[in-house]
Amino acid sequence: MNSSNLIPVTLIPGDGIGPEIVDATLAALDALHAPFDWDRQIAGLGGIQAAGDPLPAATLDSIRRTRLALKGPLETPSGGGYRSSNVRLREEFQLYANLRPARTIIPGGRFDKIDLVVVRENLEGLYIGHEYYIPIDDDPRAVAMATGINTRAGSRRLLEFAFEHAVATGRKKVSIVHKANIMKALTGIFLETGIDLYERKYKGRFELETVIIDACAMKLVINPWQFDMLVTTNLFGDILSDLVAGLVGGLGMTPGANIGADAAIFEAVHGSAPDIAGKGIANPIALMLAAAMMLDHCKLPELAARLRKAIDETLNIDKVRTGDLGGTASTAAFTKALVSRIRTG
Repeated sequence: MNSSNLIPVTLIPGDGIGPEIVDATLAALDALHAPFDWDRQIAGLGGIQAAGDPLPAATLDSIRRTRLALKGPLETPSGGGYRSSNVRLREEFQLYANLRPARTIIPGGRFDKIDLVVVRENLEGLYIGHEYYIPIDDDPRAVAMATGINTRAGSRRLLEFAFEHAVATGRKKVSIVHKANIMKALTGIFLETGIDLYERKYKGRFELETVIIDACAMKLVINPWQFDMLVTTNLFGDILSDLVAGLVGGLGMTPGANIGADAAIFEAVHGSAPDIAGKGIANPIALMLAAAMMLDHCKLPELAARLRKAIDETLNIDKVRTGDLGGTASTAAFTKALVSRIRTG
């Protein structure tokens, strides 16, 4: 393929098992002949060691140029005043939408035939980090305070992204998750904005419902099939996206995308798992599914479908699975079987 036709992508292997699952994912994409031109950069602990910063300037410059990144898990060092690299990336590139699909791949579990999407606002709410202490008498930390901020503009931007995604992917129902019965202003503005946007622009294109966060959590573990897409604010989305991941086998089976107006970063949402790094037993499925999301984002749906199909067949027809999925395959053995499926599928 002519290099001028290649899509530039920043590649961040990350920490722990990151390089192993990135290599596995690259092997799958190579087998698909995916038209990516990789710019390999460092971040996380590697960034600190090389540049004294978990997000070196060269890495940020690369993403500004490519506007697209695939990354493994990053470890945020404890102490030293380092902020979460994931949060910094979202803020730096205004990645306001966090997209977390969860689909049953291996049938027969506690929950089956799950097909849900969580859309989470990424930049506002309580995660803006405005916190402080109030001293009383001899206790300098007698009172802890936190300020959450949701804006109408930020809410509308996220809700419009979610509603457009629902229409584009054929979702039948969208549930706005909130706590406006108690936090009437902070989450009320999100709820009001969503209802107004639906009535003005999307009514009849899908069903809209509203559900309180605590009731939603209960309903998800009793009858998750009543939901199709959940859209919510930052903190609630953080919690619900992990809960939904648990319905399909955990974070090792769920990808994530952080999308803004000018950039998109696709990732495995699980941790760096330093305890198994280098042992060759990591499950690369989450990052491979994130790569499939990136293919969709780049208007390459046929390649995305082939990758997802190969993952399904490797797991369920060939029965090649890593240890966390009840199998005995190494990362390399799983990758070899998957690549074979891609080439013969």
